[in-house]
Amino acid sequence: MAADPGPDEPSLSDPVGRAPILQCRQMDPRAARRTFLAAAMRRPTTVGAVAPSSARLAGVLASVVPSEGSPIIVELGPGTGSVSAAIDRRLPVGARHLAIELDADMVEYLRRTRPTLEVVWGDARHLSGLLAEHGVTRVDAVVSGLPWALFDAPTQAAILREVTRLIGPTGAFTTFAYLHGMPLTSARRFRHTLREIFDEVVVGTTIWRNLPPAFGYICRRPARVPVSG
Repeated sequence: MAADPGPDEPSLSDPVGRAPILQCRQMDPRAARRTFLAAAMRRPTTVGAVAPSSARLAGVLASVVPSEGSPIIVELGPGTGSVSAAIDRRLPVGARHLAIELDADMVEYLRRTRPTLEVVWGDARHLSGLLAEHGVTRVDAVVSGLPWALFDAPTQAAILREVTRLIGPTGAFTTFAYLHGMPLTSARRFRHTLREIFDEVVVGTTIWRNLPPAFGYICRRPARVPVSG
């Protein structure tokens, strides 16, 4: 996984790093694709995809988001925001949606195109600390777009420790995997780890019209803290 943010940190629009209150610009799919591909070329070990998630995959990932109350949702690796949009469509008034993104250019893109999203620039391995700076110590759901198959065992374990700590016994965690990556040792290890950690792991059907084909994991009730292997 890429190192923690360095000197190329994106400029902040306000002291707490929340998105500025701007008029939302119309989304340009071509601009989103260009931004996504540029990030994939810069950081091939942390992006791990060739295109943003499809609307159907985004809907699966966002399905755990409560539509009532005042939930706090955290998104890991939002990229250009295709899943962010699906999350926002479910969120009630008064909810918070924070997105953790490591790529500086994607951070700037999200802050420019999705002003209601609280974009936090940083590494998911330090999730608790990043959220604490924004007054968040517990969340209702974590939605992940991270490329788990590209991560080694210590990185997978470090991020999952943060996730389980934040969602507690009542929250939910959802993520996805690419079908073609499942033969990889790291992908098989990740699935095994999910089944060890969570009391409930639902594996979704393959979404063939995603590029590349993918399926989702929906996980609840962490039973133990993950350790690196």
